[in-house]
Amino acid sequence: MPAPWIDISRPVQPGMAVWPGDPATRFERVQDLAKGDACTVTRLSMCVHAATHLDAPSHFLPDGKDMTAMPIETGIGRARVIGIENAKAVTAAELAGHGVRKGERLLFQTANSQRLAAPGPFAEDFVSIAEDAARYLAEKRVRLIGVDYLSVGGFHDDGAATHRILLEAGIWLLEGLDLSGLSPGPVELVCLPLRLVGTEGAPARAVARQLARRDRRA
Repeated sequence: MPAPWIDISRPVQPGMAVWPGDPATRFERVQDLAKGDACTVTRLSMCVHAATHLDAPSHFLPDGKDMTAMPIETGIGRARVIGIENAKAVTAAELAGHGVRKGERLLFQTANSQRLAAPGPFAEDFVSIAEDAARYLAEKRVRLIGVDYLSVGGFHDDGAATHRILLEAGIWLLEGLDLSGLSPGPVELVCLPLRLVGTEGAPARAVARQLARRDRRA
């Protein structure tokens, strides 16, 4: 029997953590059955980089493509969850022991995995991808990288540099995942962003299911 699908995207709700300075997530009930309206209608206001989302090249590259340029197959197929032991950053030294291959989809499970589980303040000390790891991944030409906090780049270091290195290498960035329900190893991933025209990012729904370790295809 195949393993069950697990929702690895974060629920979108008012009060959820967002990057400092980004707009808060808001729901506004503009029509309501309880008030005698013909139906219930809600207006949603949120940043495209809140909760689970993808970054397009145009997020940090002046001539980068927008979200509509992402090939559908980028977020669909075999992926690999890598458990990160370093409590501060994903480093090139740690990744070197995992046999990273060209074209892989990699999901980094770090100490962040419990931090976005409920509404709460932004955590400035989240585990991020160090610049040397970004360069390593760029050299390996991986296809997609997923992280379990709101950014691949750190808050206190130069997170913009990490973004640029990865995006310039043609790597799509999936941020804000909940990887707490998965074990390190191969998984099947389905992740599609909203088809937002002209934006540098988009909210996404992501699901995954564990695969047998003998199935190492990526």
